Amino acid sequence: MKTRFIVVRHGEAEGNIFRIFHGQYNSSLTDDGHKQAEKAAQFLKDYQIDHIYSSDLNRTYSTAEHIAKIKNLQIKKKEGLREICGGKWENVPWSDLPGLYPEVYGHWENDISKAHLPEGESVSQMFLRAKTAFDELAEEHPGETVCVVTHGTVIRSMLCLWQNLPLSAMQSMPWFDNASITIVDYSDEGYTLVEEGINSHLEGISTFEKQDWWQRYDDK
Repeated sequence: MKTRFIVVRHGEAEGNIFRIFHGQYNSSLTDDGHKQAEKAAQFLKDYQIDHIYSSDLNRTYSTAEHIAKIKNLQIKKKEGLREICGGKWENVPWSDLPGLYPEVYGHWENDISKAHLPEGESVSQMFLRAKTAFDELAEEHPGETVCVVTHGTVIRSMLCLWQNLPLSAMQSMPWFDNASITIVDYSDEGYTLVEEGINSHLEGISTFEKQDWWQRYDDK
């Protein structure tokens, strides 16, 4: 029996627009982030959704609230869907990280699956935590459609799972826009990626339209 996941990256948050590392640092959505979340909710208005789960951080829960309002559903928090714990990286500008933590930053940029953030999580720990969360949801909701609101690094790592690739392939996975939508099916045969990184609903308010850092990943 198939479970469908509609996976939404949270809307634009303070760390995204100001380029500050916010893993589990509990930042809020910007005004545009709320607009993006509302656009994502409108996009999903006619989609079947039976349950909504969110990371317990503010930026994901606030995004989920827009969807829950349109779908008239309650949001269930799931800590396993949190972003990676950045440890000493938390709330540090991205531009400062290469100088402060050159070795770890080098792994993040060139072999992210081996990165372990100082006094925080490793990417592999985050991956296993998030995989467990998705596996639990698939087991709990057979034959249903589950909307999951989570984070960019989590989604990037899950792309490996959803395409039956090793975590080392994460380096070549793209970053998806804030409030973008990815659709994944789960069955007895495992996960199948259906659509990825949909952001057509974000025209004019896309975070990526304001930035170009993500293009070096998109081109890999």
